[in-house]
Amino acid sequence: MLRALVVSNMLPDASHPERGRFVRDQVQALRTLPELEVELYEFPPGAPALLQAARALRKRYKGEHLDVVHAHFGLTAWPALALKAKVHALTVHGTDIHHPRTRQATRAVLPLMNLVAAASAPLAADIPGARARKRAMVLPCGVDMERFRPISRAQARAELGLHPDAPQLLFPADPARASKRFDRAQALARTTSLLTLGGIPPEQVPLWINAANAVIVPSEREGFGLAVLEALACDVPVLATPVGVHPEALRGLAGTLCTPFDLVAWQAALEPLLNAEDPRVAGRPHAEPFSAERMARRVAAAWGALQN
Repeated sequence: MLRALVVSNMLPDASHPERGRFVRDQVQALRTLPELEVELYEFPPGAPALLQAARALRKRYKGEHLDVVHAHFGLTAWPALALKAKVHALTVHGTDIHHPRTRQATRAVLPLMNLVAAASAPLAADIPGARARKRAMVLPCGVDMERFRPISRAQARAELGLHPDAPQLLFPADPARASKRFDRAQALARTTSLLTLGGIPPEQVPLWINAANAVIVPSEREGFGLAVLEALACDVPVLATPVGVHPEALRGLAGTLCTPFDLVAWQAALEPLLNAEDPRVAGRPHAEPFSAERMARRVAAAWGALQN
């Protein structure tokens, strides 16, 4: 039995109940694997919490045996090093290597990691340092295919109290996150109702996706692209920029669009979706290769390979 501790600096709170759900989904999937014993330690984001987390981890796990300590996001790796383990692992997700300050902190910790991973292949190519890039693996968290599933649009809108017939678009992120490009979504929506997911409890997100005529993801960049996969798991049409995993997930799927943002072209692609009563695409087969269950098995294999 391999004992692993996953460490995350994305502890949710009342204002951001969605924070870190993708890590918790991966931990849940890992716990279904019989050869693993997986624990999760979460602490709030922000520099002051890092030292507190290191002290708390040291106190909680003093004298205990851990095979793996796996941190998510570069800054989290530093307090994770307070614990002894056969393998120290880190998965980077985007902001930790794209923000100038956190990039430096992440770069400094990479040589101390036995396993370096990124949420997508494009992100792995951006990892600082040639040695770290050369040994980096691609280990996404994946989409929960049970939670994200098709629900009738009428049911979803009724539960959310939305207009049953008016066209609705969904921007599946907090508008305050600049890299997600809410400004593009606003320009695209024009007179169409535009829904957003900032501060939405995770258990309600499938309803919001299924309530929409289409999910629009005009991001400047994506570490992975989980929102697109969640929409596909619900068979909801998606328009997305070709960043992160988007090109791979949307390739060859009718009713979707994956091109650089162009207002005229995106509006043309949206028009038939806005006029349809309940537009759907055959998205689940495209999301399944990125399921949380499959991604968890990849993580477990990576851990196991470093135990000898």
